[in-house]
Amino acid sequence: QVRLVESGGRLAEAGGSLRLSCTASGVSLDKYAVSWFRQFSGMRREVVAAISWTWTGDNTYYIDDVKGRFTISRDNDKSMMYLQMDKLTPDDAAVYFCAIGKVWPVRTAGIDYWGKGTPVTVSS
Repeated sequence: QVRLVESGGRLAEAGGSLRLSCTASGVSLDKYAVSWFRQFSGMRREVVAAISWTWTGDNTYYIDDVKGRFTISRDNDKSMMYLQMDKLTPDDAAVYFCAIGKVWPVRTAGIDYWGKGTPVTVSS
């Protein structure tokens, strides 16, 4: 059975950093786009960052407000994906979800498997 489990969400200070991790089991990641979504309270879930399953050309995506601050990475051999979050602001506070799918560009309807989410809180 496929499972995605996030970890690393916690309270952080404004200007600080966090690294979120996601561990996949029951699936090989090498044929999937991997992505991180966020969900603000009462809002739609939206993609924050993604990497396609290809390794040539432009294969990454970042939502505008995290460009230059967040970095997505993956390790297929370890079945893990990461989101490095730097220069955090209170506006980054949300529940963050890892996800995999076979649709590019990444969109909610194309996600095959979701993690349960990990909350990130940023103090002001």
